[in-house]
Amino acid sequence: MNKTINTRSLFFVMPLLAILVISCGKDHEPGNPVDHTLPSWQIAQSEQLQIPHNIAVSGSTRLATYFAKGVQQYKAQVKAGSNPVTYEWVFVAPQADLFDSDNKKKGTHGAGPFWELSPGDSVFAQHFSPAKTASVPGGYSIDWLLLQPRAGKTATSIFAQVQYIQRIATTGGKAPAQAPLHANETADIPYTAVYRFSK
Repeated sequence: MNKTINTRSLFFVMPLLAILVISCGKDHEPGNPVDHTLPSWQIAQSEQLQIPHNIAVSGSTRLATYFAKGVQQYKAQVKAGSNPVTYEWVFVAPQADLFDSDNKKKGTHGAGPFWELSPGDSVFAQHFSPAKTASVPGGYSIDWLLLQPRAGKTATSIFAQVQYIQRIATTGGKAPAQAPLHANETADIPYTAVYRFSK
C-alpha cells in the first residue's frame, strides 16, 4: 500500500519538477537571451572585472553601487596657440540617470560631479592629486577613475561615510574624433558606467 502511494505521489510530483526546471532555465535558452542592457546585468558583470592597481581600493567596504546611463557633454573651445583659429572639444559635465541592481532608477549624476538620490542624499567628488585614472583598451570609452569626496562639500545620508568613488565598466562617452568647426558647437555623447562608493 505504501509503495502505491509513493509511486502515485512521484507520478504527480515529477511533472511539476520538470516545469520548474524548464521555467528556471528560460533565461539561458537561445530564444530567451539575457538582456545585457539591464542595470542588474551590468552591475553583476562589473563584479568580475579586474581593477587596475592605480584605481583599486584595498581593504574597503562597499556602501553602494549604481549603474549610470546618460551622456558626457562637450563644447567647442579655441585651441590654444592656433593661428588661424581652430577649435577643440572640452569636457563640460556628465548627465546621467542612476539605477540599482533591481533595475530601479534611484537618482541622477551631473556637473560637479555629483551623485544624488534625493535632495538630502548626495555626494560631490574631486580628483586625487595626481589624478588616478586608467584608460580603456580600444580608446572608444572614457577612462576609469578613482575619486574622493570634494573638500568643503558634506556628503549626506547613504554617502556620508564615502571615502572613495570608482568609475568602472565604462562604454562610450569620449569626445568626437572630429574637431569642432565653430565656437558654438556642442556634443552629447552617450555613455554608461558603473559607480562604486566605498569607505
